[in-house]
Amino acid sequence: MFGNFCPNRLLTWFQRASNLTYTCKLSRVRDMEHLVTGATGFIGRFVVAELLQQPDCVVHALVRKGSEHKLDQIRQQLGSNGQRLRALSGDLTQPGLGLSRADQQRLRGKIRHLYHLAAIYDLQADADSQQQANVEGTRHALQAARTLQVDCFQHASSIAVAGLYPGQFTEAMFEEGTDFNNPYFLTKHLAEKCVRDEADVPYRIYRPSMVVGDSRSGAMDKIDGPYYIFRLLELVGRFVPAWAPLPGLEGGQFNIVPVDYVAKAMVHIAHQPDLDGQCFFLTDDRHYSLAELINLIAEVSGLPGFRWAIPNRALDKLPASTIPTLARQWWMKKFLLSLDIAPDALGFITYKTTFDRSNAARALAGSGISPPPLPEYLPRLWQYWRQHLSPQRPQARIENHGVLLRKPSLKPYLMRARDHWKWNTKRLLHSQQALHDRVAGKTILLTGASSGIGAQVAHQLAAAGATLILVARSKDKLDAIAEQIQNEGGTAFVYATDLTVGDSIDQVCQQILKQHGGVDILINNAGRSIRRSIKFSLDRFHDYERTMQLNYYGSVRMALNLLPGMLERGDGHIVNVSTVGVQANPARFSAYLGSKWALEGWSWVAANELAHTGVTVSTINYPLVRTPMIAPTKIYDYTPAMSPETAVNWMLDIIITRNKRKVGPLGLGALTMYYLLPKTAETIVNASYQAVYEAPPEPRAKTARKQKRKAPI
Repeated sequence: MFGNFCPNRLLTWFQRASNLTYTCKLSRVRDMEHLVTGATGFIGRFVVAELLQQPDCVVHALVRKGSEHKLDQIRQQLGSNGQRLRALSGDLTQPGLGLSRADQQRLRGKIRHLYHLAAIYDLQADADSQQQANVEGTRHALQAARTLQVDCFQHASSIAVAGLYPGQFTEAMFEEGTDFNNPYFLTKHLAEKCVRDEADVPYRIYRPSMVVGDSRSGAMDKIDGPYYIFRLLELVGRFVPAWAPLPGLEGGQFNIVPVDYVAKAMVHIAHQPDLDGQCFFLTDDRHYSLAELINLIAEVSGLPGFRWAIPNRALDKLPASTIPTLARQWWMKKFLLSLDIAPDALGFITYKTTFDRSNAARALAGSGISPPPLPEYLPRLWQYWRQHLSPQRPQARIENHGVLLRKPSLKPYLMRARDHWKWNTKRLLHSQQALHDRVAGKTILLTGASSGIGAQVAHQLAAAGATLILVARSKDKLDAIAEQIQNEGGTAFVYATDLTVGDSIDQVCQQILKQHGGVDILINNAGRSIRRSIKFSLDRFHDYERTMQLNYYGSVRMALNLLPGMLERGDGHIVNVSTVGVQANPARFSAYLGSKWALEGWSWVAANELAHTGVTVSTINYPLVRTPMIAPTKIYDYTPAMSPETAVNWMLDIIITRNKRKVGPLGLGALTMYYLLPKTAETIVNASYQAVYEAPPEPRAKTARKQKRKAPI
């Protein structure tokens, strides 16, 4: 009867009855001092933070001697509250937690609650270490509670005490637990039994389910439970597209709660009156099957999920030992361990136990504390795991910095491949009909449309049913071509502008977008060619500026203005006219080819970036074409050149097929020569350069111009 007699408690009762001032102060101190084991653990850190929310609370954290520094990081995270977190030297493996006599005397009668959170939670840990930490550690904590005369022993148990109970396990059940086929399940059951049978002070027992990261930030410090699914899906996602329908087992019932809910619920219930000796399931009302859980994670992560769930009854025809036997196979162990998955976890994929949290719900009623729905915070769990715990976390950190925005889908590439073969086949078999099918009803903007290839292409496209927007500097010539097209029954609009002036390009593009709503196909056909050796260009830098302004800046600026509309519609085509010179690299064209190389470089990069969007970027590498652009160079009168009609067909080909490049035998041969025999190719080009005489350009009258500027008005 007098086994638990405590003089200090009797004194406190008399003092309270007498309403003494001293009694109030003593009670206040006793109410606000707590001892926590496992304070540096995952749940422990959150419980400590929750306790220290009370401004006068002091928490004594049990740590091994010499490990007091482990609390420094927790103090830093707690800010000013961390000043009330004090280290208490001890050892979970020693009787009475290994507390010194001085600490026992100093704290006796002052600790209201002892929160026993220390334990080993590792399905791969050996049975002996779990017995020492989970069972003997609990026994030692109970001894310390008796020595320190704490008001209540708050024990963190687990749903594992139910074992593999086939059905609903309630908070009033304990002995019914069965099938403890894992040391963790067994030792947690035995630890709770110690509390029930050996406690000399009031106690309360908390059984959290699978505890995951903070629902607010996703923070977690280890991989277990649902995180095994994260790793498995991440691996599958490396080889299988997200849209692929995968079969998967329906699986057992799993209950998941975030750590912040567990900490808040435990601290709140610990401070409620008249609940001693009771047990509380800190679980969610909702249980998820394995297939449901995988599909939730797949939806959040963009990874493949189980579209076809195989019902559990399909396993009923197999021997009960099938899954445990599979988990023991060396190759299965090796595979699971390579994914940081405990092999024993395979035995719980058909876990059938569910939990009734009625008692916890009553204790938390009116507090506003309840487990948040898993779908609400699962994205934060996934994001934190990807950035901090995943083996692919370097890639996840790249994603977080906005470099890799999403996991690529195969669907756009498959659709693009289908269209490629469709239109190339159409072009081969029905060229005229293919052109009509491709451009009818489309709006096509054509630069350099006032003469040459541009003018002839405009007639062909208009005849096929396209609406032509003709852009060039010469309005008179454009008007004449537009009138011819309209007389032939086509539709054409004229916009005269200087394509070497950026502001003019922006203005005309805005005007076109406003009046026509958008452009489906952009053909950058305008260009300027200059034939001059570098030795004669040393004082003619303006040659390089002129070619860049039109051939590169003008084309790119036009594309950048029209590209947003194409991306919004998910369809568009940009055709950039280049030259075989970028493959053959002939002499005397450094200014011209430099600008075309720049345009091709932009085209390659743009095509790579836009491949999934429905917008295609194509390049035509024309050889020498007999157009007005080459007329000033008299030597071309004696040089073989492509006819304008063939050049037009090349343009129509690439519009129909949307192939990446159109290049002839000369370009392919020159490119092959440069890659295989670069020095030989260089020698051949240099020899041809020396063989042809080039007259120096007429000297520029710089002095005369300067004198003219200085002349008096």
